[in-house]
Amino acid sequence: MTLRKWFFLFWSTMAVGAVVCMVGGLIMLLTDQEFGFLGFKATGFNLLMMFLAGITIGAFSQMGFFAYLTLNYIALSVFRKKYLWNALQGYTTLFAVILMGYLLYEGRTNNWFFWLLPLCLLILSVAAAWIKVKQTNRSAFIPTMFLMFVVTAIEGYPALQGDNNVATIIFMLLPLFACNFYQNYQMAKLTAADTADSANVSAKTAV
Repeated sequence: MTLRKWFFLFWSTMAVGAVVCMVGGLIMLLTDQEFGFLGFKATGFNLLMMFLAGITIGAFSQMGFFAYLTLNYIALSVFRKKYLWNALQGYTTLFAVILMGYLLYEGRTNNWFFWLLPLCLLILSVAAAWIKVKQTNRSAFIPTMFLMFVVTAIEGYPALQGDNNVATIIFMLLPLFACNFYQNYQMAKLTAADTADSANVSAKTAV
């Protein structure tokens, strides 16, 4: 990963966060007249604030993503066996599904959201993991599930714990999930390009 590629990933991730926040927020504004972001009711002010919030969420998502990469590197060196680390990630993901439901139920959001949100996030995480497998290989399924569900839930924990407004929770988790998926998908492409470049350089050197 070169500095140029990291710079591209950094700004493009913030752009993804901004776009998702604006689109999702606009839908909420049009469907829920009571939805007002940061106290603003005017659509123009809301979109501007959502744009800035999306950039911030994108940067925050990058912190979580690289924290996971660091954790993954350390865990692989500790466990030695990749399947042990994958098993732990799998069990942690299942536990996180139950824990998210408990946090939402404790917050008394309503009678259905506390189980619907974890289920929807789990389904989206499975879909993201399947796409990742198609892009790389089968061993990427569980790590992608862990990243998309557990890391997204940790990043969105302030909204899960501190707010019982359904729209606010969705507004926080949706761009986080989109940014994490984008980074995970792009990382494979960027590292694959690095591998190809290294192979080309080696081949030229050998010749």
